[in-house]
Amino acid sequence: MGLRINQNIDALNSYRNLSVTQGQMSKSLEKLSSGFRINRAADDAAGLAISEGLRSQVGGLKVASRNAQDGISVVQTTEGALTEVHSILQRLRDLAVQGGNDSNNSDARNNIKTESDSLVSELDRIGKSTNFNGTKLLDGTTGQLNFQVGADGDANSKISINLAGANVKAIANTLNGGDLTTAGTSFAIANVSTAGGAFTFTSTNNGVATAVTTGNLGAAGSFNSVEGLADALRKDANFASNFTVTVQKDANGAGNGLVISANDGGTLLAADNTAAKIGGAGLASGVAGAPVSGGLNYSTTSNSQASIKMIDAQINSISTARAQLGAYQNRFEHTINNLNVAVENLSASESRIRDTDMASEMMQFTRSQILSQAGTAMLAQANQASQGVLSLLRG
Repeated sequence: MGLRINQNIDALNSYRNLSVTQGQMSKSLEKLSSGFRINRAADDAAGLAISEGLRSQVGGLKVASRNAQDGISVVQTTEGALTEVHSILQRLRDLAVQGGNDSNNSDARNNIKTESDSLVSELDRIGKSTNFNGTKLLDGTTGQLNFQVGADGDANSKISINLAGANVKAIANTLNGGDLTTAGTSFAIANVSTAGGAFTFTSTNNGVATAVTTGNLGAAGSFNSVEGLADALRKDANFASNFTVTVQKDANGAGNGLVISANDGGTLLAADNTAAKIGGAGLASGVAGAPVSGGLNYSTTSNSQASIKMIDAQINSISTARAQLGAYQNRFEHTINNLNVAVENLSASESRIRDTDMASEMMQFTRSQILSQAGTAMLAQANQASQGVLSLLRG
């Protein structure tokens, strides 16, 4: 090779290699200081896209886990109130059993009635006041609550809780003989064994008519009591979101019809609720403004026995509601466990893609550091090599 001074190829080569090494060392410093292998899309375009998707899913699952915890809190609040409702109903039953004894005189029966009325009033207060973050839980106005327990927007990412069966306000109305201050429409039932199918009830509020159709509540013969039919209506989400139902009773405390009122204050006009328009079997045409008769009565042995049966029906209703709430809580707990496992595994997957392997990167940094020092030394040597031309010029 000849000696040239216009182009120092060795110096250019050393400089190019040194620049590459400096760039590698700079990237290693960035990865080591941030902890991320991917700091920009250019570091790993495909890996960035995958890790961002995983990051979205992990974030959504963490929030979903908190949502499920809120679901447990709602269930515990509701079930805690129903625990006291059970205690009150058991005491009412004890009073009814006591009233069934003819050793009681009229004063004793009046005293039993006084305590009973007070307990029923407390049931009504519990039904109206129990709430979670302002949402009423036991007054029948909240038919269904939905909880987002997944990171996606599909139907499998939510759990729905139906609170229609935990209508303590309706139970208080039934035991009290009905809420006479609520305008309702009476639907007589001659034989509850003939009732079944899907029912349509129409209410009118400010001139706007709203027709609500239930699901198929069952074929004829599905119900042994009017209270059973009322419970089926309360558990229907469409019905419970729009109406409240109370059992109408005869003088002996036996159910002989339903009184239905609109939750929004609307009126169920009799003309809009004829037997033909109702659709289901077993209900007579609606009669507007019919009062509810019956309720707990301890005036005689037979009335006390009828009251026992009435209270037993409410106890069974609350037992069913509490069992459902317990099942919901167990489901939420399993959901949270599953979400936590998913978060752990997805976080590990994202970490493998996006995070820096500190040991490996430190090894690369050390290599680049040594090469940088060597490159700097070789660049100096390459620049020094051209100085040999001066000896030729000095001759």
